[in-house]
Amino acid sequence: MADTVLYEVSDGLATITLNRPEVMNSLNVDTKVALRDALQAAGADPAVRAVLLTANGTAFCVGQDLKEHVGFLQEEGGGLGVPPAERGGAMSTVREHYNPIVTAIATMPKPVVAGVNGVAAGAGAGFAFACDYRVVADTAAFNTSFVGVALTADSGASWTLPRLVGRSRAADLLLFPRKIGAREAYELGIANRLVPAGELAAEAASVARRLAEGPTVAYAAIKASLAYAEGHSLADTLAKEDELQTAAGASEDHRIAVEAFLKKEKPRFLGR
Repeated sequence: MADTVLYEVSDGLATITLNRPEVMNSLNVDTKVALRDALQAAGADPAVRAVLLTANGTAFCVGQDLKEHVGFLQEEGGGLGVPPAERGGAMSTVREHYNPIVTAIATMPKPVVAGVNGVAAGAGAGFAFACDYRVVADTAAFNTSFVGVALTADSGASWTLPRLVGRSRAADLLLFPRKIGAREAYELGIANRLVPAGELAAEAASVARRLAEGPTVAYAAIKASLAYAEGHSLADTLAKEDELQTAAGASEDHRIAVEAFLKKEKPRFLGR
C-alpha cells in the first residue's frame, strides 16, 4: 500500500486513512490506486467486519489533484482544449479509479463509516456520500465543485446525493456548488452525526468499532435492502426482505442473539 493511503486492520475494523495532508488529500494517481486497492482488500477480507474511511490533516479530501490532471492533459494533447476522445489517461480516472472506489464502498457486505474531519469536495465529497454513515466534524464542509472546472458529477454523486437530500436539492448543489457547512450538512441529511472537531477521531472510531462488533450478516442485509429498495417496487422489496431475512435468520449471530436474550445477557457477535 502506498504511503498516501494508510491501511490498518484491528479487531475486525479496517481503518483506511488518506495521507496527503500537505495537499488537502487531493487525489493523484498513486492515492487513487491505493485507496481503490485498500477498499477492495477490506471488502474481500472475512476478518474485516466494518470499515472507517478518514483522513489526516485539516481536510478530508478536496478531490482530483488538478496539477497532476493538467499535466496529463498537456502531455497527451499538447495543452488544454483537447477533444475528449484524445484525452486518454487524463479522463480515464473515472472508469479506472473513481467507479471502482465507489463500487467497493457501496457494495461491500459490511458497513463503511466516513470520518469527515474537514472539507470534502468533488470526488472527496462523492466518496463520503457513498459511505453508509458519516460522522462529521463541526468545522468540516462539503462542496460538489464539479462545474467549477467545467466537469459533470462523478464518484457516484449523481446517484448518492439525490438519495441523501432529494433530487431538487441535489440539482441545486450540483448546478450551483457552494460550501455546505457541517450544520447545514446535518440538517440536509448528509451528516449522520455532528461532533466537535476535537472529538471527531474518537467518535468516528467508536461508531465504526461498534459496527465491527455487531451482527455483520444483518448489517450486510440492511445495506443490500436499502440499495435494492431504491429501484424496485414495494412488492419486489418485500420479496427481497424475505430473502435477506431468511439468510440473516440462518446466521450464527442470530442464534447467539436469541440465546443471549433467553439468558438475559448481552450478545457477543462473531460476524457470521
